[in-house]
Amino acid sequence: MRVLFAHGFEGSPEGGKPTFMVDELGWDVIAPVMSEKGWNIEQETAVLLEHIDSGDFDIIAGSSMGGLAAANASALRPDATFGLLLIAPAFGLAEMWHERLTTSEMADWEKNDAYAYQGFELDISLAWDFMQTAERMSWPKLNHPTVILHGTQDDVVPIENSRHVASDDENVIALMELEDGHRMQNAKGHFAKAAEICLDESKHD
Repeated sequence: MRVLFAHGFEGSPEGGKPTFMVDELGWDVIAPVMSEKGWNIEQETAVLLEHIDSGDFDIIAGSSMGGLAAANASALRPDATFGLLLIAPAFGLAEMWHERLTTSEMADWEKNDAYAYQGFELDISLAWDFMQTAERMSWPKLNHPTVILHGTQDDVVPIENSRHVASDDENVIALMELEDGHRMQNAKGHFAKAAEICLDESKHD
C-alpha cells in the first residue's frame, strides 16, 4: 500500500508513526519534511499537494497539524482518489491559538509579524501569516473517505473538534476514540484497520 504521511508540527519524517507503517505494516511510505515550504498550514498543505499531483497514493495520512494539512489537501483535490487517515488532526487550529495567547499577545504578533514559538523540540519565529492561513483553513470540507483516530485524553487538540467534524461531514466513515494523549502512542495498532476501512469505502465510490 502506498501512503503519503504528513508529520505533526514538531514531528519528523523519521518519527514513530511512519516508521511503524514501514517496519511493522510493510507499507510504502513517502514522508516529506512538512516545513520545507514554511510553517503555516497553507505551506504545509502545498507540500502534500505536490506529491499528490505527481504520484498515486492509496492513503493520505497525517498527524496533528499534518492531519489538518491532509484534510486541506482533500478539500483542494476533490477529483484525486485516496482515503484519509487522520491522527489527532488539528481541526480548529486558529481557535486553539486564540485560546493559547492573550489578545495583547495576538496584537503584538500581528504588529511585529513574529511570534517566538518554543515547544518540545522547536524554537522558531512564526510570521503572522501562520494565523492568517489558520483562520482560512482550520475547518476544511473533506472530499474523501476518512477515518479519524483521536485520544480522549488529548490536551493539545480537543477531541471535541474531531467529534464535530465526524458529525458534520458525511465523508467521515469512522471516528475511533482511543484512551490516549496527543502523541497517540496507542494508536499504531489501529492503523491497519483504519486504512482497510478507508480503502473499502474508496472502492465503493
